[in-house]
Amino acid sequence: MLRSVALLQRNAGRTAILSFAVFFAAACGGGTVADRTAAISASSVPSFGAASTFAVLGGPAVTCTDSSIIGDVGAGFPLAPVTRTNCVITGIVHEGDAAAIAAYADFLKTYDAFQALPCDQTLTGTLAGVTLTPGVYCFDAAATLTGLLTLNGPTNGVWIFKIGTLGTGALTGTNFSMVMADGSVPACNSVYWWVAQAATLTDSTFIGTILAGDAITITRGTFSGDAYARAAVTLTGDALTGCPGVGGRGGGGGHPKDHCNQGVGNGPEDCDPGNSNHHNPSNDENGGTPGDPGRKR
Repeated sequence: MLRSVALLQRNAGRTAILSFAVFFAAACGGGTVADRTAAISASSVPSFGAASTFAVLGGPAVTCTDSSIIGDVGAGFPLAPVTRTNCVITGIVHEGDAAAIAAYADFLKTYDAFQALPCDQTLTGTLAGVTLTPGVYCFDAAATLTGLLTLNGPTNGVWIFKIGTLGTGALTGTNFSMVMADGSVPACNSVYWWVAQAATLTDSTFIGTILAGDAITITRGTFSGDAYARAAVTLTGDALTGCPGVGGRGGGGGHPKDHCNQGVGNGPEDCDPGNSNHHNPSNDENGGTPGDPGRKR
């Protein structure tokens, strides 16, 4: 009897020690990134509010030269200009109007929400040849990126990168690109880049949404995602396609993914019923029950 009690006490002690070890490893960053970031998904992304329908949104100005933009474009200061030189914009242009001002105000709130997200891991280097599972990755200061970054995760996985988490830091990407582990192209609504200061991209195949604390400058290359900046956004020789994103985000004026064109019962679209083409009476925006199946709102 005494021996049985002793064995029970010893096993209980081992269990307690093991539990503490697991807790300590998790608290101190142990284990794999996949273990610590399993909860990162689309539901983890802060809301963009009124900014959600813009592909490009700057504060004092947006300048587009020898470029193309698919999605709505706005400058969020009152009467701020959107300057176009040989620039094709497939979307609505808002030059400091009420819609742009409201969107810019919501972007600032979203910027702060991303800033508050805790980091899963701190990174250094160019990210060339690196493979990352979903999570929140941080650079203490500036990040200079080049080469190919591989993302390995599920279709609903989310990768959030925060540049300059100690207070200052710019994002610089040159000949930088991303790919999924299976060789496919990452969805633009799965990658987000929060930057304490400016973001400068050159000759890059960039994917994701940038939220910059200063200006965004994009030169040549392609950009699949949304560009939001506290200061000006400047595109030169670039092709930018706004992202439909979480909850139908991005490019309402020329972004077909935002339209409701399914009939009720064909499954959820997470679309905007007010931004749709009424081709037939079965379109979701004409009725139905919100939810799944049917239209969502």
